[in-house]
Amino acid sequence: MNPSRRSLLLGATTLAAAHALVPGAAQAAGQKTLRLQTRQIEVGGKAATRYGVAQPSGAAGLVLDEGDIFDVRVENTLKVTSGLHWHGLNPPWQQDGVPYISGPPIAPGQSATYKFPAVPAGTRWMHSHFGLQEQDLLAAPLIIRETEAIRSGRQEVVVLFEDFSWSKPATILEKLRRPPSGGMGPGGMEMSGPDYNDVDYDAYLANDRTLADPQVVDVERTGEVRLRLINGSASTNFTIDLGADEGTLLSIDGNPVEPLKASLFPLATAQRADILVRLLGDGRSVPVLARGEGRRLQAGIVLRPRGAAIAKIPTEGAVDGPAVGLKQEVLLRATRPLAARRVDRSVPVGLTGSMMGYSWSMPVHDMTGAPVTVVRGERVELVMHNETMMAHPMHLHGHSFQVTEINDRKLAGAMRDTILVPPQATVKVAFDADNPGIWAYHCHNLYHMAAGMFTTLVYRGFT
Repeated sequence: MNPSRRSLLLGATTLAAAHALVPGAAQAAGQKTLRLQTRQIEVGGKAATRYGVAQPSGAAGLVLDEGDIFDVRVENTLKVTSGLHWHGLNPPWQQDGVPYISGPPIAPGQSATYKFPAVPAGTRWMHSHFGLQEQDLLAAPLIIRETEAIRSGRQEVVVLFEDFSWSKPATILEKLRRPPSGGMGPGGMEMSGPDYNDVDYDAYLANDRTLADPQVVDVERTGEVRLRLINGSASTNFTIDLGADEGTLLSIDGNPVEPLKASLFPLATAQRADILVRLLGDGRSVPVLARGEGRRLQAGIVLRPRGAAIAKIPTEGAVDGPAVGLKQEVLLRATRPLAARRVDRSVPVGLTGSMMGYSWSMPVHDMTGAPVTVVRGERVELVMHNETMMAHPMHLHGHSFQVTEINDRKLAGAMRDTILVPPQATVKVAFDADNPGIWAYHCHNLYHMAAGMFTTLVYRGFT
């Protein structure tokens, strides 16, 4: 593959293989097909059968261009009921892919069709919202390439990070619900301090591969590469680590921000980051690592200029991955923020829970189980206060919101669809109620959501 051509690294049978897209290929006429299917990957030298999402060509996920129509048929070839949610897109609510809220799930052997404008553009992704299937890797990239990105001619590399366990998801959840012993939380952390991880994973994956055999992407010696990084984990926050190299953050959750240079980038569960990496012509390979929060386990890919040597990278780092917080978040500024106007409705949302019995909730106006209710046309503020010792990546379906305040610090922050709320922190976000329907609103830690940290956003009087 000629890396000077604009290309996007996606799967042939899995994401680990490279598939080059020629100009205009993403705009082919007609409906696209995505199949929910089983597949095999290799982890630690052993074969693992998991779920996947692929086109009939074998390409994982989907790539469209800005301005395209999202016209997709989803075929369920699995033996279990399933479906797909289009994370980060703002479709009509009936096409959001959340079973029993947006519509029924897809039974084995059945299909469903979706058609709506592919907005907003940017790095999005797709995943099952049925049961615990996301932990079985039923997820894939969903890229709506921005007109600016297409015109730039830069090489693009998509990386989907996931966490992997040999245990069945139901077994993991059952273990989490067992009463803790010795004053310890489910993740083995002292109850008096932050609990970074509840699940002791066997591996972290980058495009289905561990660092024992990472994906190696050929790049130009002096080229620019746009990394489209997706945290598709079930319950792991990562820090993206470029080591001695520096990258420029271009967008977050698919939404453009004022450029920010750094070598470390926090990436909570379900968040995405587009990072521009410039090769310096010195012939060095550039590892792109995702370090698990509070763990030495890590995953990643390698950018390799022609002829560059590749050093072996251990699956575990020398030290634990850093805590993922909001220090970088307060520096982010949206390039296309919400229009200035007053807030019409402010809604308090508590993030509560107990390690004992592993029970989580998100009471609205102090009422557990109550939805957030809004009226079309309002500017709505969500005030999320985390009363627990775990961070919660909070995701609102069908809308993009702006981060407006972190722990009493007001800011004109990034536009997002998922925001991390650290332990004991308060985060405010604002959005315009411009997409009537019934929308899921939840913590994107899969096990927190399954254990109760889930509610809905409901428009009054919508039809």
